[in-house]
Amino acid sequence: MRLLSLAPDRPRRGGPRHLTSGSPALPPPPPLLLLLLLLGGCLGVSGAAKSSRRPNVVLLLADDQDEVLGGMTPLKKTKALIGEMGMTFSSAYVPSALCCPSRASILTGKYPHNHHVVNNTLEGNCSRKYLNEYGAPDAGGLGHVPLGWSYWYALEKNSKYYNYTLSINGKARKHGENYSVDYLTDVLANVSLDFLDYKSNSEPFFMMISTPAPHSPWTAAPQYQNAFQNVFAPRNKNFNIHGTNKHWLIRQAKTPMTNSSIQFLDNAFRKRWQTLLSVDDLVEKLVKRLEFNGELNNTYIFYTSDNGYHTGQFSLPIDKRQLYEFDIKVPLLVRGPGIKPNQTSKMLVANIDLGPTILDIAGYSLNKTQMDGMSFLPILKGASNLTWRSDVLVEYQGEGRNVTDPTCPSLSPGVSQCFPDCVCEDAYNNTYACVRTMSERWNLQYCEFDDQEVFVEVYNLTADPHQLNNIAKSIDPELLGKMNYRLMMLQSCSGPTCRTPGVFDPGYRFDPRLMFSNHGSVRTRRFSKHLL
Repeated sequence: MRLLSLAPDRPRRGGPRHLTSGSPALPPPPPLLLLLLLLGGCLGVSGAAKSSRRPNVVLLLADDQDEVLGGMTPLKKTKALIGEMGMTFSSAYVPSALCCPSRASILTGKYPHNHHVVNNTLEGNCSRKYLNEYGAPDAGGLGHVPLGWSYWYALEKNSKYYNYTLSINGKARKHGENYSVDYLTDVLANVSLDFLDYKSNSEPFFMMISTPAPHSPWTAAPQYQNAFQNVFAPRNKNFNIHGTNKHWLIRQAKTPMTNSSIQFLDNAFRKRWQTLLSVDDLVEKLVKRLEFNGELNNTYIFYTSDNGYHTGQFSLPIDKRQLYEFDIKVPLLVRGPGIKPNQTSKMLVANIDLGPTILDIAGYSLNKTQMDGMSFLPILKGASNLTWRSDVLVEYQGEGRNVTDPTCPSLSPGVSQCFPDCVCEDAYNNTYACVRTMSERWNLQYCEFDDQEVFVEVYNLTADPHQLNNIAKSIDPELLGKMNYRLMMLQSCSGPTCRTPGVFDPGYRFDPRLMFSNHGSVRTRRFSKHLL
């Protein structure tokens, strides 16, 4: 297989642990040759091509595209060419709602506590998977090409649309602001098409294309700058309301938001959709070229995003990072050999499953890796009587330093991502871990924060899909204890132990004695706090 790359960008009851930095072990190489189109970064693995022709794989990764707030609405061609020709997953999640840790999970098949990329900073290992900090001197510079990629096109630093520098197989190439030759989404499309036209037809390929859209600065192509003029951010039930009974970071948001804040987020929402129209064009060009070259029927095409997004939910202006559905749920559409058209799956999947699924397609055994995820290839092919998971782990380590923001002196040290009205989207103790559970009887989210409160949030998504009511103090204590223990187990998991039965699965075993110390009190396992 060949690969082209274009890239842009805890145990307890004492709260989730801080994720630790370190050098993650990479999985063994699958039998693929790789092309990486990087915009936020990617890591590739390579090996010899098989003698029999296996399917090709294309992974399209958007940046900050939500699912809950209608993020797929502008992508009419993508939905028709991938979703309607294959399967759409309605319950696809990320294990961390931020670019670097989420993309590292895609590339390793591991949860953040196992790959050690914990946020978007160099201190948080953001350079280890060639992501937002790719090209920085401390990350090896633009001359550094990760081992294994056959073709490497990578953006220096984070998402841009004009005036950027690419690493073309280790050689720097600067781009300006001429739309016809520099608009990054279109550049990625053209490089992809060139690869399809000039590659060898004797071996399968893996191609990963990571677009800058719809990440800020939300620069639309000229022909789309007037689109969606009558579109505004959704005024759903959690829009512009106070985050009652939530973590202090959510409670500090000013409610109601100012008119200027609402105008700002409405404009951002509109521009995000405008940038996605060029992604829609990219998908159409790619599918048509695969069809023209006679390879479409032997190619799996995945479309997804690295995290969701919010625009005004709980009076938070714009960002990601939070534990709620709008930030952790993403689109996932797949078409390919053996997938029937117009299928929708409710099975609970996460982006740690993409690596195992792609290796499965390539004929490589998951048992030979240390991946935490599962192959959902059997789901794609309509397998019956399939044993599947009922929960996934979500974990995040907040960004912030032990200094006061000079523009917001009234705020305590440790906050970050602050807006002019001193509403902050992150803090060093915005460090949490959650179990997201979906079973026949339960649609539940259980979360703990690593802060002095040991704050807990629990939501029944069946009764409360907008997560308005934190039921941590009213839920059955026995169930609360089971979810606490399950979270402890998942934060300590690695490989196969990440795929053990959840609280509501028939094979689940719960020993309440493990929850207590010798003195009979609830076990508290605190972890060292360090400010990034």
